[in-house]
Amino acid sequence: MTTTTSLLDRIGVGEAEGRAIPDAATRETIGYAPVHSVDDLERAIDAARAAQPAWAALGHAERSRILHAISDDLEANAEELAQLLSREQGKPLDGPNARFEVGACAVWTRNAADTALEPEVVFEAGTARSEVHYDALGVVGAIGPWNWPMMITVWQIAPSLRMGNTVIVKPSSYTPLSVLALVEIYNRHLPEGVLTVVSGDRTVGSALASHPGIDKVMFTGSTAAGRLIVESSARNLARLTLELGGNDPGIVLPGTDVAAIAENLFWGCFINTGQTCAALKRLYVHDSVYDEVVQTLADMARSMPMGRGLDDGNVLGPLQNQGQFDIVKDLVDDARSRGARIVAGGEPASELGPLFYRTTVVADIEDGARLVDEEQFGPAIPVIRYTDVDDAVRRANASEQGLGASVWSNDVAAAVEVAKRVQAGTVWINQHGALNPNVPFGGTKQSGYGQEFGVAGLKAVAAPKVISL
Repeated sequence: MTTTTSLLDRIGVGEAEGRAIPDAATRETIGYAPVHSVDDLERAIDAARAAQPAWAALGHAERSRILHAISDDLEANAEELAQLLSREQGKPLDGPNARFEVGACAVWTRNAADTALEPEVVFEAGTARSEVHYDALGVVGAIGPWNWPMMITVWQIAPSLRMGNTVIVKPSSYTPLSVLALVEIYNRHLPEGVLTVVSGDRTVGSALASHPGIDKVMFTGSTAAGRLIVESSARNLARLTLELGGNDPGIVLPGTDVAAIAENLFWGCFINTGQTCAALKRLYVHDSVYDEVVQTLADMARSMPMGRGLDDGNVLGPLQNQGQFDIVKDLVDDARSRGARIVAGGEPASELGPLFYRTTVVADIEDGARLVDEEQFGPAIPVIRYTDVDDAVRRANASEQGLGASVWSNDVAAAVEVAKRVQAGTVWINQHGALNPNVPFGGTKQSGYGQEFGVAGLKAVAAPKVISL
């Protein structure tokens, strides 16, 4: 089995030609990532276009076999991948974090291999018949984020490869080593040119999105960056799947059993230390259970172990980068200045490291405060009191974003009725952020468009062709 050190040796470069990548918790250098240029991108796209016809010609069965072999290899190297991910991204090994993410990479790769996509008969009358078939698009550009760098990259590349596309991956400049390690294992099983990482800056990302040799762009990141991707893609009319930012609301209905929902509610807010697009970002709680919800979340926030990811037992980690740390601190400080009540946290945990921020619960806050209206993407949850369910739905829908949402209640039927009125790509009941590789996932409004996972995800990276007889 490859050790983490030898894996880094295989994916990294020397100090002279690379860029230092820090440990998110300690800020010590982990290794050096290559700095690719637009010329490197050009060569990668040329190789991908040359490799694509033969890759598509292998057929679904052989490509699926290869994806299964990749899944086996991911599982065989899971612990070393998780340790690298924990250091670079900051998420702990334990809990729903680094080991969970690496495990999800294997699961989603297998699911892409096993999901059936048969020709669809859309019309049949007498001797007339029309079918929809799905062919490869060509070359897919996959631009990923820093919060779940391995898992989201797999969401982009596994279905693309299954459908016969070749792929160029552009990782976040914050977490390139994790993605390079992931792709190194994929490439043990793939023909040359089928999957390539280009580790560069925003100039490379922009060139990828606008390149005439790219047929599809998949992007996960902020809404602002998504707009730039749309502008760039106008030059080549590449198809797009955009999973953008979210300011996900949760609504706790009257009379809810708080103890029964507490664990799911906490992790809905704070999974990956809040650094998740589809995490719960603002929580509307009925007056009848408001104080209990606030106190329960605060007690859990104070008791959940936070620290360096490689240390056993920790389940919360640092903010991944200085910019995100500054955003979280600024939003909590603004809430405090407006008279909001900081029930737990509310300050840096400097004794743990430079980018740790205590898990924070903020009460007695209203819409209009920046912590409510803006996506914090970190360990701070504003809890807003309401008395009328219709008003809570209106306030939940007031955001320009619509990635996910949740409704919490003992009465599931009542929760479903409320969920039907909430504007979001996914609305969960008594959970938040739970994803299933067979269930389509995507946003509405300014949280992007296009769906991933399952049959919908395969269709999103394929060219539909109608054959009429």
